Amino acid sequence: MSTQRVVIITGTSKGLGAAMAQQVLDANTTLFAIARSDNPSLAALAHQQGATLHALQADLSSAEGVQTTQEWLQHALPRTAQHYWLINNAGTVEPVAQANQLNDALAIQHALQLNVGSAIALCATLLAATDASAAERRILNISSGAGRRSVAGWGVYGATKAALDFYTQTLAMENHPRLRCASLAPGVIDSHMQSVIRQQKVSDFPDLQRFLNLHAEQQLSSPEETAAHILRHMGSDVFGSTLLDDIRRYL
Repeated sequence: MSTQRVVIITGTSKGLGAAMAQQVLDANTTLFAIARSDNPSLAALAHQQGATLHALQADLSSAEGVQTTQEWLQHALPRTAQHYWLINNAGTVEPVAQANQLNDALAIQHALQLNVGSAIALCATLLAATDASAAERRILNISSGAGRRSVAGWGVYGATKAALDFYTQTLAMENHPRLRCASLAPGVIDSHMQSVIRQQKVSDFPDLQRFLNLHAEQQLSSPEETAAHILRHMGSDVFGSTLLDDIRRYL
């Protein structure tokens, strides 16, 4: 069956990823949803919307999980769509610690693989699968202001997001045909990641009180609202004109 648009989203089990996955579903879209955990409500909504959903449970913080995902996409991606979107959304803020306490090499490795390595690998998979087509390609890497401004305790997280920004700039300068891309900071969202942040110790994360206040004062954006803004921007004519972007510029 032919499809007009193929959308690949990582981290679709909850939060922003789940909200974006739900909102892209329509009869003209084939969605490839990748997450460590299943999302049964997404399958039910896809059936209701008449959309085609392919879901894969994979751990993108491991090289094996990324390779499994690449092989799955290589075999399953339709080759006749008019538009291909990739949204690299999966990520982790952990480990959170001051530089002298960043001793967990495995946690650091997982963060680098999930936040950077998986995005680079999946970009390569999409580009290789669609290079021979005449389709338009759009790649959105979910970044963070922490990659553009140092935050104590977020040495690993900030480094991975800065690396993702740099990779996106490199991707753009290579001038792949029919490709638009951007690395986008989504703002501060009421998500599982924020819950993890609020559970940290001040000794590890000196900015803790600021995030506690944002939650207490209901200053966090909802995943659904942020997803709507991001998807609207990704489908617009200005997408990709600013490589290191922030969704709050368009609110």
